[in-house]
Amino acid sequence: MSLLTIYFTPLAGIFALVFVWVLARWVLKQDPGTPRMQEVAGFIQQGANAFLRREFRAIAYFIVGLAALLLAVFWPQWQIAFGFVCGALASMLAITIGMNVATRANVRTTQAARTLPGKALTIAFRGGATMGLTIVAFNLLGISFLAILFGVRPDNPENVSMLVGFGFGASLASLFAQLGGGIYTKGADVGADLVGKVEVGIPEDDPRNAAVIADLVGDNVGDCAGRGADLFESGSDNLVATMIMGLAFMNPMPEYGFAGYGFAAVLFPLLTRSIGAIGAVLGVLAVRGTGKRDPIASLNLGFFTTGIFSVIAFFALSKWVMHDMRLFWCLTLGLAAALVSALIVQYYTGSNAKPVQEIAKAATSGPGINIISGMAYGFESAVLPKVFIAMVNVAAYMIMGGGLPGFFGIAAATLGITEMKGIIMAGDAFGPIADNAGGIAEMSGVGEEVGTSADVLDAAGNITKAITKGYSMSCALMTSVVILFTYITEISRHMGMPLTEVVYHARFVLVDPVNITGIMIGSTIPFLFSAQTLHAVGRTAYKVVDEVRRQFREIPGLLEGKVPADYTRCVDIATRDALKGMIWPTVWGVVFPLAMGFVFGAWALAAFLIGVKIIGATLAMFMFNSGGAWDNAKKFVEDGHLGGKGSDAHRSSVIGDTVGDPLKDAAGPSLHILIKLQNILSITMLPLFLEHGLHLFQ
Repeated sequence: MSLLTIYFTPLAGIFALVFVWVLARWVLKQDPGTPRMQEVAGFIQQGANAFLRREFRAIAYFIVGLAALLLAVFWPQWQIAFGFVCGALASMLAITIGMNVATRANVRTTQAARTLPGKALTIAFRGGATMGLTIVAFNLLGISFLAILFGVRPDNPENVSMLVGFGFGASLASLFAQLGGGIYTKGADVGADLVGKVEVGIPEDDPRNAAVIADLVGDNVGDCAGRGADLFESGSDNLVATMIMGLAFMNPMPEYGFAGYGFAAVLFPLLTRSIGAIGAVLGVLAVRGTGKRDPIASLNLGFFTTGIFSVIAFFALSKWVMHDMRLFWCLTLGLAAALVSALIVQYYTGSNAKPVQEIAKAATSGPGINIISGMAYGFESAVLPKVFIAMVNVAAYMIMGGGLPGFFGIAAATLGITEMKGIIMAGDAFGPIADNAGGIAEMSGVGEEVGTSADVLDAAGNITKAITKGYSMSCALMTSVVILFTYITEISRHMGMPLTEVVYHARFVLVDPVNITGIMIGSTIPFLFSAQTLHAVGRTAYKVVDEVRRQFREIPGLLEGKVPADYTRCVDIATRDALKGMIWPTVWGVVFPLAMGFVFGAWALAAFLIGVKIIGATLAMFMFNSGGAWDNAKKFVEDGHLGGKGSDAHRSSVIGDTVGDPLKDAAGPSLHILIKLQNILSITMLPLFLEHGLHLFQ
């Protein structure tokens, strides 16, 4: 069984990469449209690539410095530092490949929308699928390669703990990518909307607006590259944590009637993710636009195709490999959680849903009422997903009979929910491609030919982006529970204490005043982190607004469309300020858990992590659901309802969208990564906390 898994996992990763190559070639063969369309698309490609190059240079300094520190601290165990570098590089390479295809699919989607709206959907989705499949492939290839290199074998399973470096590297690189991309895209977007739509009264993506290209670039570096990095990280952390956790379930536990899985417990996560890679390919092939069917219906067909294949494969894996059918029910439960979470998000953010239409109606009474209504639905939207995920955890725990085996049930459910990663990310990357397609149509003068096709795709893209954010938060929340238990198992291993004794002690952690302090401090971190992120967006947007106003004021003939705007200035401003803005939130995200672990101790740090994940998850759900609802409420008005474009309701809805944009695309999604980063960092540094911590309060 072990040999089969060791070779099957990288083969599944290679299969996914080959399919990425096939998809990319198919997309690039499509008609790129008129010379003007290609020129606008070229501006977007250049801006996106320039931002990534500068962002990666900034990240490189942190990666090299931390790798050297990890090498010095853990020497002679070079594997953690090496894995850290591999995780960061794999994350950056995956998002580079995916984004490069996405920035070429946008103009081809525009061209198809002129005559074949159904084909436009297919092109946009397959362009986005390159990102989804690339992150799954690099997850599998990176972790399986390191497992083989580090000698993870049935006679030496403990070496799997060295894989934490890969998860830490992926987490750190992903936080930079999500933060930098989110600050960039929302700084540019808010700046473009406030001057263009509200002050000057010109359409969205009007070529006279100097911030338009920066806005279109932001869709790619934020929604595409940033979200891809987010899901790459959650996949890495989940696989690594569950493999380490598997060490505790190799041997029998007679007191629970548990027979043990042997080395299969360690390899189980890799097998399930391999199933997910194959299922994602099938799901992508199932999505075909017809021009008659609602785009969301076509996309849902892909989601359900992947889900059905995964359920069948889960049955085979549980029955003939793991020999425990309880795992089938846990895996399927997690998979169902992913689909239900997506449906809940669709209800709160869908363009035809009651909440969005109510928010749009509120805009007729002014921006204040619009914002109040959006906030109310945003708060409400955080309830059902959170309660549902909590119930999934309890159900999985009970399916395995409770006790220690129950934690493996939660891990299996988490693997089930992350199984949809490839197809969900394909839907998310479809969003910026569709958004870019509409922008290219407007800027190149073919907007009337495209008609409503681009708007329909853009509205569907907003829903898929909201689904991905909700899905990512569900993944983050469940993954963080698994990582927390992995953290406890690592305490047991490093302290040489029986796991049952450590878990028993953990049940009383919350009543310790020192640990309550940890929860209190941890619960404040998401607010500090979000505040710093929003400050960075505000500063960037202010400078973009100032530049757009300057150009309208100082360039004769710009407003009349007689001379072109200077797009490069806004691109440069957004890039420079985004890279500055991403540094301090990241620094504080790393410093706080380190300080907690060294000063307060390992158990206080565990309590701190609980505070971060519970509050961070709730806050993030509020942010991206309210932001998505505000966005689609604006589009609902722009479609001709409640007075249409130029009306008071439209101006109010634009202001509401301006408030929601940085919440849904910068602060909210970045909290996903903060939660997982602090968890995986804590596991990585745990030996140092136990050996060299001050233990002032223990």
